[in-house]
Amino acid sequence: MKSLDKMPFSNKELIIPLAPIREGMLFPHNDVVYSFARSKSVIAVETAFNNSRLIFLTGQADPKINHPQINDINQVGVIARVENIIKTDREVNVFVKGLHRAKISKWQAVEPFFLVKTKILEEVVSQDEETLALMKYLLSQFKEILKLGKQIDVMVSMRLMSTTDPSNFADTIAFFLDINHKERQELLEELDVKKRLVKLTRFISREIQVAEIEKNIVVKTQEKMSQSMKEAILRERKRTIEKELSKLGKDGAGAGDIDELKRKMKKAGMPEKTYKKCLKELKRLQEMPPMHPETSYIRTYLEVMSELPWNKETKDRLSLVKAKQILDEDHYGLKEIKERILEHLAVMKLKAKNSNGQLVKDDNYKPTILCFVGPPGVGKTSVGQSIARSLNRKFVRVSLGGVRDESEIRGHRRTYVGAMPGRIIQSIRNAGSRNPVIMLDEVDKIGNDFRGDPSAALLEVLDPEQNREFVDHYLDAPFDLSKVMFICTANVLHSIPHALRDRLEIIRFPGYTEDEKLIIAKKYLVPKQLKNHGLTKKDIKLTDAILKEVIHFYTKEAGVRELERQIAKIMRKIARRKAEKKKYKSEISLRSLHQILGPRIYSDTVTEDQDMIGMATGLAWTSVGGEVLFVEVTIMPGKGSLIITGQLGDVMKESCRAALSYVRSRWQVLGLKKDFYQKIDIHVHVPEGAVPKDGPSAGVTIATAIVSALTRIPVKKEVGMTGEITLRGRVLEIGGIKEKVMAAHRVGLKTIILPKENQKNLVKIQKQIREDLSFKFVTHMDQVLKIALAKPIKLPRA
Repeated sequence: MKSLDKMPFSNKELIIPLAPIREGMLFPHNDVVYSFARSKSVIAVETAFNNSRLIFLTGQADPKINHPQINDINQVGVIARVENIIKTDREVNVFVKGLHRAKISKWQAVEPFFLVKTKILEEVVSQDEETLALMKYLLSQFKEILKLGKQIDVMVSMRLMSTTDPSNFADTIAFFLDINHKERQELLEELDVKKRLVKLTRFISREIQVAEIEKNIVVKTQEKMSQSMKEAILRERKRTIEKELSKLGKDGAGAGDIDELKRKMKKAGMPEKTYKKCLKELKRLQEMPPMHPETSYIRTYLEVMSELPWNKETKDRLSLVKAKQILDEDHYGLKEIKERILEHLAVMKLKAKNSNGQLVKDDNYKPTILCFVGPPGVGKTSVGQSIARSLNRKFVRVSLGGVRDESEIRGHRRTYVGAMPGRIIQSIRNAGSRNPVIMLDEVDKIGNDFRGDPSAALLEVLDPEQNREFVDHYLDAPFDLSKVMFICTANVLHSIPHALRDRLEIIRFPGYTEDEKLIIAKKYLVPKQLKNHGLTKKDIKLTDAILKEVIHFYTKEAGVRELERQIAKIMRKIARRKAEKKKYKSEISLRSLHQILGPRIYSDTVTEDQDMIGMATGLAWTSVGGEVLFVEVTIMPGKGSLIITGQLGDVMKESCRAALSYVRSRWQVLGLKKDFYQKIDIHVHVPEGAVPKDGPSAGVTIATAIVSALTRIPVKKEVGMTGEITLRGRVLEIGGIKEKVMAAHRVGLKTIILPKENQKNLVKIQKQIREDLSFKFVTHMDQVLKIALAKPIKLPRA
């Protein structure tokens, strides 16, 4: 709907909702807050607010009528704009601003609310000397009323003194005068502004006389009233005020609300300084008017403070036998991880006070912050849940992936609209205990921008030296986090800031072997999916051979999430057949498996069928576990350029240049011409170009592929390799050995070339994998070529 101010005065007919007013009629150019409780009025107000925001307000002929009909409503009223509404349990409070006088030209509807066609009335306005004299007289009388103690907003007074519009002036004075309902309607229907001003002189003179009489009565009464009578009256007034405030209930800062908040605060057991701070805020709330904008903010703050578990904590169950039993029930394998967790619990048990299970308040005790690092789906989060269950503590998971705002950790200051505590304090509040297990998930994926660095805020949270008095911006009071057991999870370490990583004890979660996945599927995944799909063991039977088929040819991951999805897919097919009462064989065969899951997604091996020239198999480590990486090199006529493709990072590009420099330095022993590179271009490519790749560990693989392409000697297809290369051909230690070896085993490689300094890492690899693979440890690139190339090259000793 168009704005009234922009519409021409002619033909200003609007179809808008109507709300009848009992008393206190609004005038144009003024604003007021009305409370509506009658259903028709409430619907009319909400309809207006949700559409054009325009509503027609007019008085009732008889204010005592609860359900007025058409004949009970005055024809002349005010078109107003609904600025805002606040709903309560019993009524709707509406802030409206008067715009124009108008009258009803036609009734459109009476149910479910009054809907009328209104016509704006034109006023007769004159700016002659008589009008100006009337305005001047009324202004002086208005000042006299103020001196006699009438309470009027300062902004209204300033507006009256500065306005030159007679209509605006008259309506503002009329709105604030103490005149009855009938007299207000009379002034509203008076369209001649001069006549309206004349009537106002009579009304304002009467009010001045009444105010002077009241003032004299008060003075005389005060002189005669004894001190005891004063005290009695004041006490009675206080009781009446408190009674009225208590009736406000939740809609205002009633006495009942104040007492309830005070009781909760006292029961919360907060520190003395914090309690005094809350009492100060409670006093502010008590002295504020119910409709004050800060009332809800202070109440919310006090509710948060009283709901925090300042002295509530669960009793720790420090039984190592029970903890081991729970860890073994929930997870298969992960022997080293379980050992470290049990060691952690053993320390907690030794620090415990007698047999009550609670930690001694020892300032020298600094609990270790554990950080589980590993690919997705290997059980990092579920291990945290098992730790909480074994300790009999509450478990809360806080996802930090993608968090960029420091306020997410420290909270917002209460000066901001919509402020709330940070995620740490919210988690403790939700847990209802000050010693929960809080898992900070995906700490390696925290970002930062102009709003701050969340990882820097975590330094205080995870530092035992500082978190005893952690100050959330919203609370603005210290909260003890020293009893919280924090556990972090991450897929990679390199993206975690060094200062934060320094506070964490890293526990690596390796990927699972196929044999481990088979046991996990049988013990955990299949029973879980049977329950989720409403099936029983009689409805479906998955043999070891079928599960191995799914693991080997339908999944390629370090964890078991994709395996669980494939098992769920099988269950869904069987559940549908059972629901449709179709006949089917409960035992899944290889043929029926392929019908359900489709053809095999992955081949038996990703290596080549035969030895290839210019192609070597490397091993890589990513955030999702170990991977096999193929490096292809081709030689073509050119001008000595090195072409690198496959979306490689800067470090990997430097490895390509270092590998080529090594080859050029060994041109004699490789049987190459001294200037062999001047008339050729060497193109190094790593397939899967859409996936970014980086890191130094592909150096030996790149060098092997380049030598193979130049010497035309194939690389053995069953050999995989990893290691960083220097310009002199030395092979340096690298990371992620366990994940890389497991990836090599998964794809069917037979021989693995590793840096000699990484030999110590083999002790962490399962015995079965070590027996299935042949490991070759090298210190120089010449040794790599002897093992990897299909034909020997006469090389000097390294």
